[in-house]
Amino acid sequence: MTEQLSRHTTFHLGGPARRLIVATTEQQLIDAVSGGDSRGEPVLVLGGGSNVLIADEGFDGTVVKVASRGVRADISDCAGADISVAAGETWDDLVAHAVASGWSGMETLSGIPGSVGAVPIQNVGAYVIQRVRTWDRRDGAVRTFAAAECDFSYRTSRFKREAGRYVVLRVDFQLPLGDLGQPIRYPELARALGVEAGQRAPATQVREKVLAIRRGKGMVLDESDHDTWSAGSFFTNPVLTPEQAAALPAEAPRFPAGEGIKTSAAWLIQHAGFPAGYGSGPATLSTRHVLALTNRGQATTADVVSLAREIRDGVRERFGITLVPEVNLVGVGI
Repeated sequence: MTEQLSRHTTFHLGGPARRLIVATTEQQLIDAVSGGDSRGEPVLVLGGGSNVLIADEGFDGTVVKVASRGVRADISDCAGADISVAAGETWDDLVAHAVASGWSGMETLSGIPGSVGAVPIQNVGAYVIQRVRTWDRRDGAVRTFAAAECDFSYRTSRFKREAGRYVVLRVDFQLPLGDLGQPIRYPELARALGVEAGQRAPATQVREKVLAIRRGKGMVLDESDHDTWSAGSFFTNPVLTPEQAAALPAEAPRFPAGEGIKTSAAWLIQHAGFPAGYGSGPATLSTRHVLALTNRGQATTADVVSLAREIRDGVRERFGITLVPEVNLVGVGI
């Protein structure tokens, strides 16, 4: 009996897999992926399913579900907490554990869905990553990268740039000890906490406020709330040349981004005529966050793709900027 991949994604979308293997240990994960590779089969490695859009036709190959477990912590007053975490652990469970244990630094990453193995791929919180242990499918060997070797930058990493080559097996984090969170960098969060940007607050309070802010945007998973039946932010914030940035309206957001200038995909979407809740079919924009495309309960992947194309084309027509999906697309194109 085939397994519907919609059961394994936060979009609640995706057709059948030819074969599904649930890997509960690191060795099972290596064996499942290398076995499919040796047979010449297509292999899809699936973590929490929170950043993927899979075709209605499904995946004609082996899907390897990462379900490995284990958190090991070495604590010292001098070095802090050196934490080694299996790729299949749930990310927000790890954050909650860190906050409760007095390990500072993860609290602002609360409420983000998905597994630990996805964190270095998408560059979620690279500043707390120490090492990443991987299976190199090309060379058929385990390979460990120090953080400096991971080539982290905005929403990407060497693991995303070389998509499909590396399977994350384990991630190691280095965290300072203490009940206070790290200095608050985000003005919205600072206001919610009643502190100035750059100040610190108890990590438990930071986590509570981050979760509240994310819930207000429909970004914390809730099976009863269709605003959360999504993959989070569908498009990345564009990084523009100075000439492209100068062509935007004066009120458009602009932020330094290396040699380029970053603007807000949400601002572009809204000002191209797509407000929160846009859409009359089974796939619409979230009612609370225009970067999230949502399944209102009866959508197909084709419905989401159609909406994504409409938004991309509308932004391009209005501003001359082509939005790029952040979501991993499997068997579909935007």
